[in-house]
Amino acid sequence: MRIKKKSPKPSAKRPPLYFLGFRGSPPMPEELTLWYDQAYGGPLKIVQEGQSPDSWQVRHGAWSAHVVIPLPATHTAGLVDHLSWEHDKIGAVAPAVTPPREIPDTLLLAARIARGLTLLMQGTAYDIITQQYLNPSDWQDRSLTAFMADDHILVTEDDQAKPGGLWCYTLGLSKFGYDELETFIPQGVSDRTAKAILAESVQEVIRLGQSPKVGASLALALSDRTVTIANHRTAAPGGRMLGFRELQWS
Repeated sequence: MRIKKKSPKPSAKRPPLYFLGFRGSPPMPEELTLWYDQAYGGPLKIVQEGQSPDSWQVRHGAWSAHVVIPLPATHTAGLVDHLSWEHDKIGAVAPAVTPPREIPDTLLLAARIARGLTLLMQGTAYDIITQQYLNPSDWQDRSLTAFMADDHILVTEDDQAKPGGLWCYTLGLSKFGYDELETFIPQGVSDRTAKAILAESVQEVIRLGQSPKVGASLALALSDRTVTIANHRTAAPGGRMLGFRELQWS
């Protein structure tokens, strides 16, 4: 009797952070291990999950991530058209479920794995939360101990969301399990200050380890300002529903 190979599928408990578009065959686990160990010192350990050679658990020290490459066709129907790229195969990288204090390091590992696979395949990574495309030359090369929130969180804007106003907001805090941040400024006013305050507030939220409640204040040392959480709501920029905390300041 022929044994049917089980198709890998992403776990609902581990939503992917990155889709990886590529052509041809994906790299072998040994190739990724060699690249990672040379880039970051390793040791990287990769084991197959279940009975599928396309599903890997990747571990470095106390942190782990999950890779499915390629994704089965049942999970990619319509995805190639949605992403508007020419790659005919798609993989996915997801961080492991981890305690809140371990999330930054786990996100770093997932990002490094996505970077390594993108380089090895000369493909394209798509950051699902920030909605950014990353070609091999777009990744920031950081040391093993370096964590820069800007690598994982985008501060952007939308001038169509509110009549007469500019919506400035973050994309990426939800990777850490926190609500995104937002603020509104009148059209015609420079967005430089608003974006700088959002970026500094991101750092403070990550430092605190929780989303601030409505009415709470954040003291921002760099800009010498205090911002207040004025509102909480949900919105769907790019079609993905997210929670937002609105910042106000004088």
